[in-house]
Amino acid sequence: MGEFDGAAGGSAAGSAARPKLTVLPLVALIFYEVSGGPFGVEDSVRAGGGPLLALLGFLLFPLLWSLPEALVTAELATSFPENGGYVVWIAAAFGPFWGFQEGLWKWFSGVMDNALYPVLFLDYLKHSVPAFEHAAARVPALLAITTALTYLNYRGLHVVGFSAVALAAFSLCPFLVMGLLALPKLQPRRWLAVDFHKVEWRGYFNSMFWNLNYWDKASTLVGEVEDPSRTFPRATFGAVALVMVSYLVPLLAGTGAIDGSKTQEWSDGYFAQVGLLIGGAWLKWWVEAAAAMSNMGLFEAEMSSDAFQLLGMSELGMLPAIFSSRSKFGTPTVSILCSATGVVFLSWMSFQEIIEFLNFLYALGMLLEFAAFIRLRVRKPELHRPYRVPLGTLGATLFCLPPAFLLVLVMSLASAKTFLVSGSVVLVGFLLYPAIRYAKERTWVSFHPAPVPSDDRLDSLPVTHEQVQQTIDEASLSLLSGLALIKREEQESEVSSDGMFKSD
Repeated sequence: MGEFDGAAGGSAAGSAARPKLTVLPLVALIFYEVSGGPFGVEDSVRAGGGPLLALLGFLLFPLLWSLPEALVTAELATSFPENGGYVVWIAAAFGPFWGFQEGLWKWFSGVMDNALYPVLFLDYLKHSVPAFEHAAARVPALLAITTALTYLNYRGLHVVGFSAVALAAFSLCPFLVMGLLALPKLQPRRWLAVDFHKVEWRGYFNSMFWNLNYWDKASTLVGEVEDPSRTFPRATFGAVALVMVSYLVPLLAGTGAIDGSKTQEWSDGYFAQVGLLIGGAWLKWWVEAAAAMSNMGLFEAEMSSDAFQLLGMSELGMLPAIFSSRSKFGTPTVSILCSATGVVFLSWMSFQEIIEFLNFLYALGMLLEFAAFIRLRVRKPELHRPYRVPLGTLGATLFCLPPAFLLVLVMSLASAKTFLVSGSVVLVGFLLYPAIRYAKERTWVSFHPAPVPSDDRLDSLPVTHEQVQQTIDEASLSLLSGLALIKREEQESEVSSDGMFKSD
């Protein structure tokens, strides 16, 4: 993958000493970035006016949205295998200003998303412990959950990865059992039920979008992945299959085995009641325990991505150097604390409010990512792409149109409050970028210097003299885009000891 000299990249020895993520833990982390199981999909049945639209949504939306986002992420993450993920892609395509904006939008979106999981955990638990419906018990519980999970994240990314594998297995088991127990009770005609007069299109699309997005989040920690050019695509495709199964099996079982006239009862936490109706009290308790474990995994995966995104931005000079400081476990301590603080401040909002706010900001960032994907295909066809979406430039452009249309649709359905909140975040980003640059120029705060590739990166890279000169010139104009170009265009090249360039 390559290491970088200086404070920005850390020592090669230090990086090598840290355990790297392999395929299975990365599958689990991506699964939890996107899904974590069927918890939270219940609203799609209520908002869709019945099972039909919910089932169709989870069959079609992955093809229109999840697959394109996952494939684009696989190509760009393996082309830029550094912490920071999409921030690096956008900076390489459009410059550091837009890279910073992307980072801010996606970080806010991620922190909002993470604020949902302690809320969802208590929503499931309140069915058995009604005290958690009241603020006196709910607020301390939210703080305790956030603190405990933040500490686990601090202990190391490899701990989070292997914990995610165990949590995923435990969280999905009750739904496999539910599906088997539901077989004798299934009435397929119930799957076709829909009342279009009760459809809430804004809630429906937001629920679908939220449950099927965030495929790009794991790219922010790709610098911690072992052999990312091979591991990341494999893990992404495995996670796509796992997510689709984890949604469809419980929905088919629940909507097909119980009375379909009570669609309004399908809200957050309703799968516990579905377990009670299909299997009895023991299955209800198992579903609630699985929900608790799933929300732990969701929180851990999201916080890891958010924290390593800030670390990557710091290593690229976009944020002060303190954000890239690591603990003895290799985790970005200050970035974790910053993300955890955001979660605490946002957890008071309602489930639907959080979803709508984070979806809007996420949609903004994804539109920029698709634009960067196409721009890099056009302007840098020679960019080293270990994994490449098997389409030409025109095909890749057409490939991005359906998900881009969906993004615009989700944004157009947002409420006035969402436009106001999201607009405020965008304005903050536009003002914060020049303020940070001013502080950097005045040396008020310590920043990392420009990362420079170490000499051994040039030992096996066949490039032409013109390519090297071009990357040097571009690096002098833009730190971020120059860094990305140097690292990609000088791969697969070799420089001889007498200074002459020779091809492998």
